[in-house]
Amino acid sequence: MTTFKPSRPKHHPRGASRRQVLVGFGTGAVALAGGRALAGSEGDEQVAVAPKGNADQLQRQSFYGIHQAGITTARPAAGLVTAFDLIVQSPDDLETMLRLLTERISFLMHGGETPTADPKLPPPDSGILGPVIEPDNLTITVSFGASLFEGRPWLAPLKPRQLVRMTQFPNDALDRDICHGDLAIQFNANLQDTNIHALRDIVKNLSQFMVLRWSQEGSVPVAAPMEDGREPTARNFLGFHDGSANPNSTDTALMNEIVWVGPHNDEPEWAHGGTYQAVRIIRNFVERWDRTPLREQEEIFGRAKATGAPLGAGPGATEYDTPDYASDPDGAITPLDAHIRLANPRTRASEENLILRRAFNYSNGVASSGQLDQGLLFIAYQADLEKGFIAVQNRLNGEPLEEYIKPVGGGYFYALPGVRDPGDYLGRSLVEAVRRRATSPS
Repeated sequence: MTTFKPSRPKHHPRGASRRQVLVGFGTGAVALAGGRALAGSEGDEQVAVAPKGNADQLQRQSFYGIHQAGITTARPAAGLVTAFDLIVQSPDDLETMLRLLTERISFLMHGGETPTADPKLPPPDSGILGPVIEPDNLTITVSFGASLFEGRPWLAPLKPRQLVRMTQFPNDALDRDICHGDLAIQFNANLQDTNIHALRDIVKNLSQFMVLRWSQEGSVPVAAPMEDGREPTARNFLGFHDGSANPNSTDTALMNEIVWVGPHNDEPEWAHGGTYQAVRIIRNFVERWDRTPLREQEEIFGRAKATGAPLGAGPGATEYDTPDYASDPDGAITPLDAHIRLANPRTRASEENLILRRAFNYSNGVASSGQLDQGLLFIAYQADLEKGFIAVQNRLNGEPLEEYIKPVGGGYFYALPGVRDPGDYLGRSLVEAVRRRATSPS
């Protein structure tokens, strides 16, 4: 796993209020509030809810479908995002790589026996999961970065319209060693060893095409259902429920509007069925946060820490209650600069800024400053990157939460359309579009 050295937290003048002194501007969208079809209705099994624990290693997600798994699929306990630089010089190279990657992902997600090892040769499998690979709820989601298109004239005209390298927001301290990449892979499974096994398999079998750039592991704490049967979201390392108002990923119509790119979007035809992915590695200054008064923490987020309920929602309220900003125009209950109020002011205009969050906590040991290196592996999907993550992030610039967080890495990527059947392969529509352009009259 790549290690990094984020910048030291800035010190504030003695006596200055934490709400008054800001460390620059900008943050990763830690808790986007959505206004419609929210997560948490009884019986749903979707992205935002926390895993239940005691997961079955025989759980299997299908690799095949119109869309890739691991986007609207229920989130398991272990996550891993890895970025690569690619060695592909031609459409033939790209197709060969994508076919081989498809073959490996199909086997890893569906499971099976590993090949018999010849003792005179390196073993075909790392062996860390034993001779039989259980599917373990594994999903492997592949995305392309802007750099893949930028350096290849035969690909450049087909780049998704909004796909760019992630630039710094005012509060960012991006480390170039853990940013961007030609290709990103998101691994999700019940156990982290399953993700690591899958990563090593891909690295071993595609070394002629793929060079590791950076990698970040993450996890989601398991949580039991609430007394009323609803499933809570997981807590982040600041102790708050994370993703309380995530749009409901089981609502197909809503996902077609918010997440999936289709004919209604101004994107290349090959990209239909895919989605924009925003990844942010966000350092949390947990020591400073743990010394902050509870009331101040709650005002920064706009929610009660114990329950996740919006401030002022009253006894018995939960994280699934909707904040009433109309009756609080001056911010007497929920401050006007509270995270959830800035992220989604719940106006008609902000409806177009909804995103689907799929975050994981991370812990990388101790930073060079002697502080705990912990934070959020933020992942969000949306059909329109500019109206989604970028618009929300720009609203959050300068929020009080910035004193306690520092985005240090990540990137923007485009998650490919799904593999429809065993005769299909990842990125086929892009490869075919490249070949059509090469043979069409100029």
